[in-house]
Amino acid sequence: MKQYCLAVDLKDDARLIEEYEGYHRVIRPEIHASITGSGITRMDIFRTGNRLFMIMETTDEFSFEEKEAADKSDPKVQEWENLMWGYQQPLPWANPGEKWVLMKQIFKL
Repeated sequence: MKQYCLAVDLKDDARLIEEYEGYHRVIRPEIHASITGSGITRMDIFRTGNRLFMIMETTDEFSFEEKEAADKSDPKVQEWENLMWGYQQPLPWANPGEKWVLMKQIFKL
């Protein structure tokens, strides 16, 4: 098992944040299948203010590159990503076009 943590910001608008959370109360079946089919075994998203924090647990074989390639070729995933990007905004230090930024682990107990 591998674990990854990622972050992205939401647009700082209470109405948009509520809508975004609403979309995540019941995830679309095709999005669920895309996530689990890529080797992600657990995904949790937390929010403070307009900052989102995601914890992913994956199989040892999981690959961000393979997940990205599969997502780009799936019209339903692209529809979801485009919808979600209407609520999200890049972190100030994100690379151009980067949404979720992989976080560096600095402590483990």
